[in-house]
Amino acid sequence: MFKRVLVANRGEIAIRIIRACKELGIEPVAVYSTADKQSMHAKIADRSICIGPPQPNKSYLNINNIIAAAEVTNCDALHPGYGFLSENPSLVESCTKNDITFIGPPRDAIMLAGNKSKAIEVMRQNRIPVIPGSIGNISDLRQAAKISKRIGYPVIIKASFGGGGKGMRICNNQKELSDFLSIAISESRSSFGTEEVYIEKYIPKPRHIEFQIVADNFGNIRCAGERECSIQRRHQKLIEEAPACILNGKLRKIMSETAVRAAQSIGYQNLGTIEFLLDGNHNFYFIEINTRIQVEHPVTEMVTGMDLVKEQIKMAAGQKLRDREWGKNNGVAFEFRINAEDSQNNFSPSPGKITDYYLPGGPGVRIDTFIHSNYTISPFYDSLIAKLIVWGNDRREAISRSSRALEEFTIQGIKTTIPFYHKILKNEKFMEGNIHTHFIEEELGV
Repeated sequence: MFKRVLVANRGEIAIRIIRACKELGIEPVAVYSTADKQSMHAKIADRSICIGPPQPNKSYLNINNIIAAAEVTNCDALHPGYGFLSENPSLVESCTKNDITFIGPPRDAIMLAGNKSKAIEVMRQNRIPVIPGSIGNISDLRQAAKISKRIGYPVIIKASFGGGGKGMRICNNQKELSDFLSIAISESRSSFGTEEVYIEKYIPKPRHIEFQIVADNFGNIRCAGERECSIQRRHQKLIEEAPACILNGKLRKIMSETAVRAAQSIGYQNLGTIEFLLDGNHNFYFIEINTRIQVEHPVTEMVTGMDLVKEQIKMAAGQKLRDREWGKNNGVAFEFRINAEDSQNNFSPSPGKITDYYLPGGPGVRIDTFIHSNYTISPFYDSLIAKLIVWGNDRREAISRSSRALEEFTIQGIKTTIPFYHKILKNEKFMEGNIHTHFIEEELGV
């Protein structure tokens, strides 16, 4: 087992990793920017070290500073969390060169997953169902129009290295394809540094379902269940649920086995997520691999009893997966992403000082956060400030308990997304589990 781990992140995920390290008897070392000097993650770690000014590219995205922090504190491993450098193969290379174990998948797996068009082609070759579309990237409008005519409109243009909805455009006809192709290429270039885009058949109102993969260094790959992430706004997840209420036993088994085969096809190691879209006829299609711990991992932990961060660390340290009943769920769990955003003003960011707050509690309620009274939410970082995770014996109890917990959850001084979730929980279609990725636009008009 490792002696000392550098936690190369901030906020709630840094705290989550620090806690897992301490429970394993590992010394956690935190990094922080000057804006985060008084942050909770810097205070609760065994040691903490400043890596630069508030701007992410000068601190949390600065590989040289992060590696230097690991070396000066004699860390033998590094955990990247999610976001920032978590899916950057250059960080893995730097760790390897400096004899620091990267707690995550191998560099080649990260590189393949990061190129979505290439990952889709690999899945196609291994008979994993994929959405009909271009074979690799498209180079010009003529090629795009030919492919779109073959698979039929509507189609969607996607950035090959994209995420978060950037570089994506839905085209209902050839005119829109002509209008949007250059825009998607421009967004891909500005956001991801490459003009590579590809085209897929657009699936209206799909459900977004992802499977949690756990893989050790000895070829053992297991599925720890699935999460539904269909409640999204502009391709950004807001509520996650485990297990997915739409899946019956047979379909769940087929999809989980397919997820394991997808991971096996690229020799995957450590923790990862295989993501699918499910259409109205229960056909499912691979869309991407996420090579990191997910924001929504706690819902899987709540229904399986696993500690996924500890599993990451153990596998990186060379431990084999232990025998257990993989994929067995106990009850239902929801996660609500509490963002510092004004949901009544187009979800605009709401940085500022938290003057007071009250966290909910009781049976089946978990809070992952870094906030405290008089803490100032910085404009430099992501707006996620807390995650409310709620468990119930069944979906009805989980929803009722979630509603109660959200009523208790109080944050003053800034705007948050808490009021918005009250509206969702009161929606009859949500309560019935009749959801899809365009639910928020259709049902709530935002």
